[in-house]
Amino acid sequence: MRRLSLSVAAVLAVVPLGGPTSAQTRSQASVLMSESEQGRQFQEEYGFSDAVIVGDTIYLSGLVAGTRLGETDMKPAFDRVYKSIGAILKRAGASFGDIVDMTSFHTDVEAQLKPMSEVHKTYVKAPYPAWTAIGVAKILGNGITEIKITARRPAAAGIRK
Repeated sequence: MRRLSLSVAAVLAVVPLGGPTSAQTRSQASVLMSESEQGRQFQEEYGFSDAVIVGDTIYLSGLVAGTRLGETDMKPAFDRVYKSIGAILKRAGASFGDIVDMTSFHTDVEAQLKPMSEVHKTYVKAPYPAWTAIGVAKILGNGITEIKITARRPAAAGIRK
């Protein structure tokens, strides 16, 4: 719980709070919602977006990797989630090379870290971003891992909705 409190305090210290005219205010131009109808309905139901862009920083919501019925290899699940991450980054005007920080939440860190890192390295090249892997008891649905990303958008990039 202490770590969460420090994280919230750190975010509040970095993101200035202001009125509706503040440059840091979420707006339609800085919030990316799912491109799929089903995904957007889920986001509307629970009140979150694919990503929020504040200045040149992109905050992706956690994306869940899950195995499909009959899959025993975790790599396809990780490949699917990395493809989703890449698509959201592209819409935000960034790429895998712009990731500065990752947090992954695992239902079994020891079993999942090796196959995830193998897939990770096919998308994310050195020098690697900061990465924290955390063990958790459960992830929504049949999720095995949830990945949260922070990236920096190149100066000339624009948002593609």
